[in-house]
Amino acid sequence: MKAKTLLTSILFFVLIYVSAAQTATIKGVILDDQNLPVEKVNIKYLNQGTVSNENGFYTLTIPANRDIKVVFTHVAFKNIESVFNLKNGETYEFNPIMNASVEQIATVIINSGERKAVEGITTLDPEAIRKIPGANAGVENLLLTLPGVSNNNELSTQYSVRGGNFDENLVYVNDIEVYRPFLIRSGQQEGLSFVNTNMVKNVDFSAGGFQAKYGDKLSSVLDITYKTPYQFEANADVSLLGASVSVENMSKDSKFSAIVGARYRDNSLLVNAKETETNFRPAFGDIQGFFTYKFSDKFHLSFLGNASLNKYSYEPQTRQTNFGTLADPMALLVFYEGQEKDQYQTLFGAFKGSYLANDDLTLHLIASMYNTQEQEHFDILAQYRLGVVNANIGDENLGEVEYSEGIGGQLTHGRNDLDALITNIEHKGNFKLEDHRFDWSLKYTNEDIRDRLVEWEVIDSTGFSIRPPKTPSNQQPYEPYTGPLEPFQNVRAFNHTQINRIQAYAQWSKRDNIGSSDVWYNAGVRMHNWTVSGDGIASSNQTVFSPRGQFSIKPDWKKDMLFRVATGLYYQPPFYRELRDMNGEVQPDVKAQKSIHLVIGNDYSFKMWNRPFKLTSEVYYKKLTDVNPYTLENVRIRYRANNSAEAYAYGLDMRLNGEFVPGTESWFSFGFLKTEENINNRGYIARPTDQRLKFAALFQDYVPNVPSLKMYLNLVYNTGLPGGSPSYADPYEYQLRLPDYKRADLGVQYVLVDRNKQFEKGWRKAFKELSFGIEIFNIFDVQNSITNTWVRDVNSKRQIAIPNYLTPRVFNVRTTMKF
Repeated sequence: MKAKTLLTSILFFVLIYVSAAQTATIKGVILDDQNLPVEKVNIKYLNQGTVSNENGFYTLTIPANRDIKVVFTHVAFKNIESVFNLKNGETYEFNPIMNASVEQIATVIINSGERKAVEGITTLDPEAIRKIPGANAGVENLLLTLPGVSNNNELSTQYSVRGGNFDENLVYVNDIEVYRPFLIRSGQQEGLSFVNTNMVKNVDFSAGGFQAKYGDKLSSVLDITYKTPYQFEANADVSLLGASVSVENMSKDSKFSAIVGARYRDNSLLVNAKETETNFRPAFGDIQGFFTYKFSDKFHLSFLGNASLNKYSYEPQTRQTNFGTLADPMALLVFYEGQEKDQYQTLFGAFKGSYLANDDLTLHLIASMYNTQEQEHFDILAQYRLGVVNANIGDENLGEVEYSEGIGGQLTHGRNDLDALITNIEHKGNFKLEDHRFDWSLKYTNEDIRDRLVEWEVIDSTGFSIRPPKTPSNQQPYEPYTGPLEPFQNVRAFNHTQINRIQAYAQWSKRDNIGSSDVWYNAGVRMHNWTVSGDGIASSNQTVFSPRGQFSIKPDWKKDMLFRVATGLYYQPPFYRELRDMNGEVQPDVKAQKSIHLVIGNDYSFKMWNRPFKLTSEVYYKKLTDVNPYTLENVRIRYRANNSAEAYAYGLDMRLNGEFVPGTESWFSFGFLKTEENINNRGYIARPTDQRLKFAALFQDYVPNVPSLKMYLNLVYNTGLPGGSPSYADPYEYQLRLPDYKRADLGVQYVLVDRNKQFEKGWRKAFKELSFGIEIFNIFDVQNSITNTWVRDVNSKRQIAIPNYLTPRVFNVRTTMKF
């Protein structure tokens, strides 16, 4: 009897233990009403719980086979309570939408995604950046799907915004301004963008009318925030174009966090697909790190470092370009000798100390240093012939060159070297007083630049040396010229320049109400003083002030509408490249280019197919004076450095984004732009960036019956840019345009592991995410051109434009993984 009682007791306790050990799992992502992730949400049941991470993800283990009430709480949102009764071992995905708390509505508007919309800032999803296909994938690739942002070269990460050029865009990473190499002239020489997408947490972008806290540029602001890790994570992305890896972690005491990323890129896949046969040996690589140490709850110190080395070795061999019409087909055949060797080495480091005095006052001190050492050396002889192509259908020699109409040669030489050291020290702060917010900054910058520019070009046609294009009475090669031989183009300059800058800003913003409508104000002013000095040049000192303001209102209407207006006087004090004229000489008295911005925008949020959508519209006008005219060839900008023009730009940008496919965000963009300049009062002509129409789409989809099979489509159409004329030509005599730019990139990805598809055993257990896919760049194989090569035909006594085509259709294989 005792044995039976003992056995019964043992079974009873075993049953209790087994019942208690039975558990289930709830996991998901927490979003706000703007479809943005909410971090630091407390998820609790009884006395157990967890917290959502910076991407809104959470995992919670609860007892199985009984009712469990789980509460989701956040200081800025209404609480959510749900009761779960799950089976043992069951995993349930629960993705709550948190609505703004009535008591905390002011805080939410100022600090959430809606605050960005109020300020006219577009926020991009870092996950979309990592997934969208592109020959130069990254943040800039995603920017090109936005209205008003253009780039006609898939090998380049540079972009123009609303009629501005590549030099008119600000880029910040963790409040620190970053720079680009100076000498790059071709997109295929660029290599890597500064921004490492594996390290990105937030991406904010403004295309104009931005606040005084952002620096002195004329066009746009790209504001990147890197992650502050909270747990171990490793990412890898490998393709035929290169590889990137990143590792992040936080110490056990939560005081020290670090994220490090390394990248390597090889453009051979793209360049070897072009019409020029080459020996191409690129090596683009960098390593970045972001480290943070919390000395206390009030004082944090972080370091952002980057080291990159781009080596570009290029030996062109032959080229054949067919052009003309079906009735009159022609071809350019070129045989090359020589090579080009370029190297761009950059080092960047920045310390940022943050002191949180209290809930209302935050102070920062930032010190950064950027060094670039650049080398561009080339000697290339190109011997060409211009021929007539056999167009007889059925002929065995169809497409072959039958005879030559003109022959010639071109010898280019370059020995360009640049060493630049840029140091910054800045104090920033912000203070909150009830509904008021005050921001300020004081910054000192020193730029020390040593530059050697030696370039010359000799052109020969049928035995005669072609004289410089502006030589009087030059009829070469049709009539002999008895003067001394001169290069067709010749630039020689040796510069040692120093620029000292003092910048400051102060701005105020406030949230308020007008009746039942929410309103937001912002007003601020920037000051910029700079001094240019150097060997052999007279010192010059200038100062400008830039007032700016914004106003937004959200009426208390049934329709969710937001209206905003922004205006200001924007200056762009010249950077070194803007001081250097066509002959390579520094002009210290170049003034800051000036622009008046007026931007009027509207956001309309609505539901379609019972899913959220937003239509964003902006009209803008920019009046520019003291404009520094320039020529644009590929990605190389050469300024006149004389402030001899005035200009204007106006247009309309529209973007519709939302869940066209449930659970994924896609968008369609449209942009209209007109920008013209008046140089030396000769009348208005199109600026080099006058790209009238733009259509773009970013579309994400998946197969309904196979949701792990996903598709990403990136479409861009731009009307042609001016630039079909020779770079040395008078723009008032040549206003030719390049053909329209049309490109579509497709990515197909099969997901083996993601947050909704985890494995407890087997080889996939080690992965948090794992996918394989293929990418097709330029899927319709469109022949886009970036510039023209101009060849003189002696037979017809004319110059013929031969297009320089960009990359054709290219296939890529890619895999991504996360541990």
